[in-house]
Amino acid sequence: MFKWKMKGEYLKNCNCLASCPCDTQGFPAPHANCEGMAAMRITEGNFGGIPLDGLHWAGAVWWPGAMHEGKGKVQFYIDEKADKAQRDALEAIMSGKNGGTLFEIINAICPTRYPTEYVPFTWEFNKDARRARMAAGNFIRTSSRPLTVPATGDEQRVIVRLPGGFEYKEMEVAMSETLEISGPMNFSHKNSHSSLAWVEHTETGLAA
Repeated sequence: MFKWKMKGEYLKNCNCLASCPCDTQGFPAPHANCEGMAAMRITEGNFGGIPLDGLHWAGAVWWPGAMHEGKGKVQFYIDEKADKAQRDALEAIMSGKNGGTLFEIINAICPTRYPTEYVPFTWEFNKDARRARMAAGNFIRTSSRPLTVPATGDEQRVIVRLPGGFEYKEMEVAMSETLEISGPMNFSHKNSHSSLAWVEHTETGLAA
């Protein structure tokens, strides 16, 4: 198994209500199924000596029920700026066969995996402001904004800490203004959940 690291900005937007009960009680709400996306801008990374700094990746996911019940689908997207070695490295990580708890779990609960697409990315991310905007080719388009207090309209800040988490250890809760997925999976949501986090994934699991 190669040693690897991906450190950087992490965005997860899904169809759940804000705070994503999949992260807490383990079952989606208000819908019976789970669907969404996760994406990352790697600020510092490598795979067996192959540099990954500055690259992006994303994944669109769908499950008929709770994630842990399996039967899911996934499609990964890799930054078209990546060269052949970098594409192979990211594919190796995403396969779940080179460690990394997040990717091991995704591959275990998503028996259907569509071919990876190599696409241009747009990326705006401000964790403290709870604002983000990203696109992966024509397959994913999503944006996030802060939660607000209904009575006043003031911005609301909610932080969720998961010391034993495998995806992130802490995330800022935001609102996914739009979430548009096309391709083998097609779905659209507005005003659903958004997570913004700084993460460090390695072959031995989530380091930060």
